Amino acid sequence: MIKAFILDLDNTIYPVRSIGDELFSHLLNLFEEYKDKVSQQDLDGAKNDIMSKPFQLVADKHHFPKELKDKGIDLLRNLTYDKPMKAFDEYAFVRSLPFEKFLVTTGFEKLQWSKVKMLGIGNDFKKIYIVDPDKSAMTKKDIFEQIMKEFNYQPEELLVIGDDPESEIKHAKTLGIKTFLYDPENNHPHAEANLKAKSFKEVTTLL
Repeated sequence: MIKAFILDLDNTIYPVRSIGDELFSHLLNLFEEYKDKVSQQDLDGAKNDIMSKPFQLVADKHHFPKELKDKGIDLLRNLTYDKPMKAFDEYAFVRSLPFEKFLVTTGFEKLQWSKVKMLGIGNDFKKIYIVDPDKSAMTKKDIFEQIMKEFNYQPEELLVIGDDPESEIKHAKTLGIKTFLYDPENNHPHAEANLKAKSFKEVTTLL
């Protein structure tokens, strides 16, 4: 029986593209400075992937030179967002369900905390965990294991809700935790999860 939800943040609770162009404006300008060192295909791919993947993964995937990767990390390390943000309308449904909830998100710590603040969701969660690749080699799998140990949950008592089949969904599956892949635009038609759906309301079929 499910006793608690573990939620991702970016593109699960709110759409990154709603703030992405403004949030990453300086980073995207930095990309343009390296047109002679990075292919246009990689630059275009990076601009798209930055809306859904941690910067370090984006930089490695798109063959950024070390100098560009380091400059990007320097830009993002102390970045925060202080303008109003809006969660997906359907997040209110998940918020209303009577289960303990944990937030597990990957990204630069200051930036992720600022998003939590501007979304006004801090009190929705029993505990919030930020996996910051700039500070630690930990993964979401490590955090899921930590939650189970700290709060005495068994895998079958948890449900992970997220948008990334290669991140929280994959890590949850390796631990035997049920997974709900939120995919409103059908970006991952072939992804494997216990349930892949366009609406949060379908989560009730797993409870």
